[in-house]
Amino acid sequence: MEISVILPSYNPTEKLITTVNELANAGFDDIIVINDGSKNTEIFDKIKDLPFTTVLSHEKNRGKGQALKTGFEFFTENRHNKIGVVTTDDDMQHTAEDIAACCREMEKTGIAVFGARNFKGKEIPPKSRIGNNITSFTFRFLCGIKITDTQTGLRAVPRSYLPLLIKTEGERFEYETNMLLSMKENGLPFKEIPIKTIYADNNSGTHFRPVRDSIKIYTVILKYIASSLISSTIDLIGFTLINLLLPKHWDEWVRIFISTIAARAVSSAVNFTVNRKKVFKSNSRLDKSLLKYYSLTVCQMLASYGLVYLITYASGTSQSIFQTLHKMAVDLFLFFVCFVIQREWVFNESKQGKDR
Repeated sequence: MEISVILPSYNPTEKLITTVNELANAGFDDIIVINDGSKNTEIFDKIKDLPFTTVLSHEKNRGKGQALKTGFEFFTENRHNKIGVVTTDDDMQHTAEDIAACCREMEKTGIAVFGARNFKGKEIPPKSRIGNNITSFTFRFLCGIKITDTQTGLRAVPRSYLPLLIKTEGERFEYETNMLLSMKENGLPFKEIPIKTIYADNNSGTHFRPVRDSIKIYTVILKYIASSLISSTIDLIGFTLINLLLPKHWDEWVRIFISTIAARAVSSAVNFTVNRKKVFKSNSRLDKSLLKYYSLTVCQMLASYGLVYLITYASGTSQSIFQTLHKMAVDLFLFFVCFVIQREWVFNESKQGKDR
């Protein structure tokens, strides 16, 4: 099999030896094990002299993400005859048959292939089932990434993906989330295939820290909405101040229209700059992104104005703070709609032909 195995490991048990032997029996002739600063090296001493195994070591624990990147870097520099890698865990959560199946599918399709477990069974630990369901929904809604198993460690990845993944940020469990986001941002596709669901001893051997690592994972996702929240705050403050300062004898529609345009002019400039450089990290041509963004902004602004005016008319509220509350409700709805449009159209580099 022309694929190398990348196997990060921290304080492993004898299961690591069993995993390596099963992989060798399944036809893998290049297994790259990364000792991520384990305190006891006895297990690694038992496998380092095997002809099909290479052991790389970190002097101290640097996290699963950095261990994976160490493996990717070693592969790109030393395995020029291989077409890609497959990552797996050291605790036998994935069978050799499933690992080989992902590799065969990657060879067949030329894209990344992830093993997807079924999280509906009673044998699944609650923290894994709940965490995966929440993250899966978040990925699909906010990031446009349809994935059923966000926590899988079984990922077959073509060689062409690795330069990007080596540069991807993250050192611990958040790195696997960053991998998905980087692939999405750069138009690198993946698919899932079903694999067996194995949780030995209620997943007691995992080094995943639920609170600390979940915060890191969701911090990565939350940065996608931080920019819009900042611009929305600027927009609301501007709208409120302008609306209250305009002459009261002006017609409602005139004041709302002027307030909406003036506030959006400032907030949109901030939102575009931050979204392009920090959120979506787009390298598409500035003129195309700018044209698409402001086309969307005009539509959003008109929709905001129209809906606020209709609510004001229907509720009978005049010039007051209530119009700001109306605008908050309207803009919250438009925020989710426009976020998806920005992600999929305005700043989606892959759909703009990777313009430079």
